[in-house]
Order: sequence, then C-alpha cells, then structure tokens
Amino acid sequence: KATSTEGNDSICKLARKGMTPSQIGVVLRDSNGIPQVSSVTGSKILRILKASGLAPDIPEDLYHMIKKAVSIRKHLERSRKDKDGKFRLILVESRIHRLARYYKRVKKLPPTWRYESSTASTLVAA
Repeated sequence: KATSTEGNDSICKLARKGMTPSQIGVVLRDSNGIPQVSSVTGSKILRILKASGLAPDIPEDLYHMIKKAVSIRKHLERSRKDKDGKFRLILVESRIHRLARYYKRVKKLPPTWRYESSTASTLVAA
C-alpha cells in the first residue's frame, strides 16, 4: 500500500521529468497502482505540485489548446486552400480567448497575459 509521502515524492519526481499533471496521474495509476491520488495523499496532483513549486506556468487545458492552434496554423501554412482548417482555427482560438478570460478572472493567469498567434509556438515549445 502506497503512503502519502511516497505519493508526494513520486509526483514531484515525475514533474521534474517534465510531465503534466494528467500524465503523472496516468503513470501513478498504471505503474504504481494508485487509482486516485487524492485518496492516498489527501490532496490533488496540481495542489501537491503548487506546494512544491513545480506547477506549470499556464493551466494544462489552455496549454493543450494553444498547442492545437499552433499545429493547425502550421498545417494552414502548408495547405492554404483548407477552408475548414481555417474555420477550425478560428473556433480553437476563440476557445483559447474564452478560457484565458476565465483563468484571468480566477487569478490563475496574470491580468496582462495575452494569447498571440505569433508568440504561441514559443509558449508550447518551452
């Protein structure tokens, strides 16, 4: 049976390798036999990461949406005529703006944070 301190240590170790909170949860479930981290440690993965200062700069769902927008934009550079791709990019980017507005309101993002398509690829690469 896994204990609270072992769970915290393994979460921090996996985060240092560059894993996202979701990936950490999957690894703990598949390899360590911990189905729910909160039932073992008493707190969720992201809270443990925040306490140890390893939390990601931007929230995970926003990060993945930005990643998707960057890949669609890259695709559109290669195939200019893809009208549906262009439409999907507009939808994804409006979702990014909506999510960013929410995260600014709940103070998960700084109020000056902006999504810009020109700088988005550096956000994802870093």
